[in-house]
Amino acid sequence: MKTRFLITSTLVASLASTSFAWTYTNLHPSGASMSFGDGAGANTQGGRANIGGVIRAGMWTSTASSWVDMHPAGASISEVWGVSNVSQVGYAHFGTTTHASLWTGSAGSWVSLNPSGSLGAVAYAATATNQIGNTYMFSTVLASLWSGSAASWVNLNPTGSTASEAWGGSGPNQVGYATLGGVQEAALWSGTAASFVSLHPGGASSSRGHESDGSRQVGYAVVGGASHASLWTGSAASWVDLNPSGATSSTAWGVLGGYQVGGSMIGGAQRASLWSGSAGSFVDLHSYLPASFSNSVARSISTDGVNYYIVGGGLNTATGRDESILWTQAVPEPVTTLTLGAGLLGLLRKRRSRVAR
Repeated sequence: MKTRFLITSTLVASLASTSFAWTYTNLHPSGASMSFGDGAGANTQGGRANIGGVIRAGMWTSTASSWVDMHPAGASISEVWGVSNVSQVGYAHFGTTTHASLWTGSAGSWVSLNPSGSLGAVAYAATATNQIGNTYMFSTVLASLWSGSAASWVNLNPTGSTASEAWGGSGPNQVGYATLGGVQEAALWSGTAASFVSLHPGGASSSRGHESDGSRQVGYAVVGGASHASLWTGSAASWVDLNPSGATSSTAWGVLGGYQVGGSMIGGAQRASLWSGSAGSFVDLHSYLPASFSNSVARSISTDGVNYYIVGGGLNTATGRDESILWTQAVPEPVTTLTLGAGLLGLLRKRRSRVAR
């Protein structure tokens, strides 16, 4: 039995460590002087592009030519920050006011989420039913949750917090930070201010959550004066330091299942980064880009069941501009019981043959 257990463990570990190549696609729209990708949902990506001197919210479906301009009429600037399977969120600036914004695929679908009495708001993340972001009230900022309209606004700021922000979420969860006793603490909510849970790890001087996939949360914690990409599973005690060897700092921006994405400062330049649960699992996504890119960051990860999609951006020194970037990888075929059994049988036969000799 011990022999079988060891062989099974070896095979599973081998399968888990198998690497798959990521394919680079430049999403920069024709005619734009800059672009950047910030959100991903299924096979759709959201972000912004400077076209005609105006930064305009938009979305792609995995190619540069698929760019859809979602800039609402009358706005001076707009950006998409979060994408779900059904909607996009961000902000649009009108006059002196910033409006948290909700779209469903077109400029004409724009909806302002600004609560009554607010000085402005921004939405950073979208789920199938909710929008997550911040609302500015008087002299503070409040973590906020909506469900499709300004009137649906929920104030997530916990008791005792002087300020808070929500940056991401999935299903019932929202993540961000709350300022308690003068310290920014990574925060997790489940729909109400009273549900607040601090994710702040011991020994950190500050921390912040950026995204959640429902069971995992990512962001950063400042340790020894440097930002360390961080992973949690619902509590401060679950904190995992993702800062890779050789990096002076790092931040995680997106999470999906076993993957986390973000950026790491290595050799004086930010490099788009991928992890699978530990600092040692670091994959340098920047290495898949053309040599003309001097820096990059990965901002969000999604899947449509066929491919994984990681969206972000980087500085292309050949063109002298920031350009939106997409990394794509096929979802690996599941390992069936038959395949696993065949592999184990082969390993067992080899071992018995060696013993017989």
